[in-house]
Amino acid sequence: MAIPFPFSAIVGQDEMKLAILIAAVDPSVGGVLVLGDRGTGKSTAVRALAALLPPMRAVAECRYGCDPAAPPGACEDCAALRAARRPRVREVPVPVVDLPLGATEDRVVGALDLEKALSQGVKAFEPGLLARAHRGFLYVDEVNLLEDHLVDLLIDVAASGENLVEREGLSVRHPARFVLVGSGNPEEGELRPQLLDRFGLSVEVSTPTELPQRVEVVKRRDAFERDPAGFTERWRKEDERLRRRIVRARQRLAEVETPDAVLEQAARLCLALGTDGLRGELTLMRAARALAALEGRKLVTDAELRQVAPPALRHRLRRNPLDDTGSGARVARAVVEILGA
Repeated sequence: MAIPFPFSAIVGQDEMKLAILIAAVDPSVGGVLVLGDRGTGKSTAVRALAALLPPMRAVAECRYGCDPAAPPGACEDCAALRAARRPRVREVPVPVVDLPLGATEDRVVGALDLEKALSQGVKAFEPGLLARAHRGFLYVDEVNLLEDHLVDLLIDVAASGENLVEREGLSVRHPARFVLVGSGNPEEGELRPQLLDRFGLSVEVSTPTELPQRVEVVKRRDAFERDPAGFTERWRKEDERLRRRIVRARQRLAEVETPDAVLEQAARLCLALGTDGLRGELTLMRAARALAALEGRKLVTDAELRQVAPPALRHRLRRNPLDDTGSGARVARAVVEILGA
């Protein structure tokens, strides 16, 4: 298995790294969309996340890696195991699953296990990528180029948290709760609005323009490619420190309070920007709360709102023909007007 580039060694791209950490602390934020130039570390950051996350407890014999503390009726595998005996529990890495552009629907949702059907004459379900991503991250590179039928499928599963497969005489329902992470280059095609709305946070990355930063990126990448194990070891302490920070943030997340005054500010921001529905406020609240937990605070303030407003709202704005400024600039302007400079 290839060694991923250490998360802590990624140069710059602070908004992208923060959005990924927020999603790692609170998956209910709703996923991360990373848009920008090619070669700016989008896929590197997502794959580095796999090595950064602390392991999770899972039911050992369950094909979907369910949480032992989950309700027994949520998964057919776990229900059958609990009926027979007490299931064994083990620690497993948090899955970070790639969904390639050319993937067939069978590979994504799962299908009939042909080997068992031919050799044993029984109908058995072979789980797909959605099953493997349960309780983890599903990463789609070039998400704006994904085929429409797969987009519709992802929207349904992301909304319900379940994958229903009915084909070849099979009828299987299994849990599929994952954080959707997508990346792409806007110049190569726009994202469908229905899928765009499913991402909690949207960040923009660009090629570094400062000379020292570009040199540092090249130096670190070259050092990693020459000696992946040695380079990873040099950054191990930083990644360990970040891992402990994520664990502590998850533990204190339930204790973080969001005052009504902060919720009112979030609502004012969304009203001023004309966002549709209430998903903007919900994402703002959850992202600000996760950020406060990451920073070791137990109270959400305007400072957290100010920091998470651009990634939480920039992709929810309607196009204004009378205002040709970018969505990020419009959010920044509204933040100054509502929350102050």
